[in-house]
Amino acid sequence: MEFNVKHGAAETIKTGCLVVSINEARTLTGTAAHLDGICGGQISAAVKRGDITGKPGQTLMLFALPGISAERVLLIGSGKKPALGDRDYRKLLQKTVATLKDGGATDAVLTFSELSVQGRDLYARTRLAVETIRENLYQFDQFKSKKADKPRLKKCALWSADKADAAALKQAIAHGQAISDGTDLTRDLGNLPGNVCTPTYLAKEAKALAKQFKGTEVEVLEEKDMKALGMGSLLSVSAGSAEPAKLIRLSYQGTDASAQPHVLVGKGITFDTGGISLKPGSGMDEMKYDMCGAATVLGVFKAVVSLQLPINLTILVASAENMPSGTATKPGDIVTSMSGQTIEILNTDAEGRLVLCDALTYAERFKPASVVDIATLTGACIVALGSHTTGVLGNDDVLVDQLLNAGKQADDRGWQLPLFDEYQEQLDSPFADIANIGGPKAGTITAACFLSRFTKAYPWAHLDIAGTAWISGGKDKGATGRPVPLLTQYLLNQVQG
Repeated sequence: MEFNVKHGAAETIKTGCLVVSINEARTLTGTAAHLDGICGGQISAAVKRGDITGKPGQTLMLFALPGISAERVLLIGSGKKPALGDRDYRKLLQKTVATLKDGGATDAVLTFSELSVQGRDLYARTRLAVETIRENLYQFDQFKSKKADKPRLKKCALWSADKADAAALKQAIAHGQAISDGTDLTRDLGNLPGNVCTPTYLAKEAKALAKQFKGTEVEVLEEKDMKALGMGSLLSVSAGSAEPAKLIRLSYQGTDASAQPHVLVGKGITFDTGGISLKPGSGMDEMKYDMCGAATVLGVFKAVVSLQLPINLTILVASAENMPSGTATKPGDIVTSMSGQTIEILNTDAEGRLVLCDALTYAERFKPASVVDIATLTGACIVALGSHTTGVLGNDDVLVDQLLNAGKQADDRGWQLPLFDEYQEQLDSPFADIANIGGPKAGTITAACFLSRFTKAYPWAHLDIAGTAWISGGKDKGATGRPVPLLTQYLLNQVQG
């Protein structure tokens, strides 16, 4: 989708479709009122007839209105509220896309700059519009013999009467497009089947990104390299699989080399059977999404590097396949992590923390300004927060607050869970330094407690995206691309101060 900016009198804009919002008031306002005067009252007449009342999402397409250059005018209801919430605004945009994408127009001009959205300036609501439109045009059909029809809508212009708005609109489009490109990459990787998207495939994707963008560097550690580093915890997860594990590093230098990098660590379990602690068969196909943390950090990397942000960024992908076999790790086995801490593996299905802990220890060598790990880690997070909100925990209140605020800004929200010392006792083991599970209570918190034992050298936060990374079941099943917007916003804020 191509986005651009339009200015000038709305009636003079030549486009396949001019999109105008109307509210539920009986009197037209803004652009709708202006156009109504130009076309001899045809819009107000439609309202008077009851063809459209302005209820949220209600639409009416008008053709060849006199005095108006647009071939079509799409009226869409914005409801009664003087200022829309993010959810209402997104629904308005979703209905707009649904109406236009398979219609007759190949281009459209949106006049939504005049809408008021709670807590959002012109830049913020324009960027949210770009991201929402892109999100609703996403298609994944590469394994279908019959491909989905391509949307007829190819171009979308964002209109403002005031030319002084041009800079904010253009920046919002640039940021929104970059974030959407990263989100699409994350969704594509997440939606790939496990027989395609292996640790080796993720390594190839990382190399392709490094080749695409200047100022980047890639390194892939093989199992022999990890063994030399003492990563017994990570390697215990891949022990039962024919697919070799990979630890992938991508680095981008966007500012002075002396500046500490921000590090993102992604869980990349490309398929999770649970290992010897085998999962139930129902819904196991969705365990291809257990690498969405890895997909997320690759998507964020693409967004940041395409924008050439003046920041140093390193991503680490800890990738393995968790399978049962004669060589697989067993419940009760004890392994030694890179940090030297020993781990009693009570449940092989709690494998994400086992790959992450070695990657988090490895992150120390980069002397990071911050480290954030992203993982589809616990079903308990879905029980606690559902599928709308990402769980956030960490050892640094400033970092946690920055992530929570970035989530609000990006409409990709997180919620903080506690990380009190009392929970650490649930991980006590009679045979090793730490057990890899803490029992049935507070599973998301005890998982983060486990990770916290490997993150004492730097500010750290953990994002549990088990509920937000993908939509389960039904025709809408698929990766969401979250939390690419949250993390990209967090990094934008580091640059903007």
